[in-house]
Amino acid sequence: MSIKIVVIDDEPQIRRMLRVALGSEGYEVIEAENGKAGLNAVARNQPNLVMLDLGLPDMDGQQVLKELRSWSPVPVMVLSVRDQDKEKVEALDCGAQDYVTKPFSVLELLARIRVCLRDNIKPEQKAVLDDGNLRIDLSKREVKYDNTLVDLTPKEYGVLSTLALSPNCVITQTQLLKEIWGPSHVEDTHYLRIVVSHLRQKLGDDSLNPKYLRTEPGVGYRFCLEN
Repeated sequence: MSIKIVVIDDEPQIRRMLRVALGSEGYEVIEAENGKAGLNAVARNQPNLVMLDLGLPDMDGQQVLKELRSWSPVPVMVLSVRDQDKEKVEALDCGAQDYVTKPFSVLELLARIRVCLRDNIKPEQKAVLDDGNLRIDLSKREVKYDNTLVDLTPKEYGVLSTLALSPNCVITQTQLLKEIWGPSHVEDTHYLRIVVSHLRQKLGDDSLNPKYLRTEPGVGYRFCLEN
């Protein structure tokens, strides 16, 4: 599976240069020309890394970073002409993994990307998620709540396991429908609402204030589990 990188930058020439440089290293590049499009691209594609410019036309890059950090742990590398220490400190305090000032050396940038990916991407997905009440064993396809085996339909397990593979990250409705029901059902959001409702009942999740399966309005769902 190729490593996905979302590039959020309003300068076409920068995006083009990054597309060529990153593509030559085998990375899959998804481009966004402003903050809103960038946030949507991250939610849709669940990338391994985000490269973020701060001077965007619709919203400041620092705000994009703050919004992104409210629902995703994806590593972020800031690329900006702003070289003041206060900008760098703010970005790093808000959750960026690295800060590179423009102009930059492509070779140095690629090295920084390798370090960022190495330090922030786990080579293997944890097979068992357990908070003491809910236990999901992805290798055995087994779910227990309060030490009691939970009887799930194939669709219910499919939704839960897909969300559990990316804990605390938002998975879009479109992605879930495409993976679980197939490409011809990407508009059938009512299927997903019904399955999530059944899962909440079976996992003892409060539908008004869910602990495990949280809804991100207009986007999708997020599985939360404290280990």
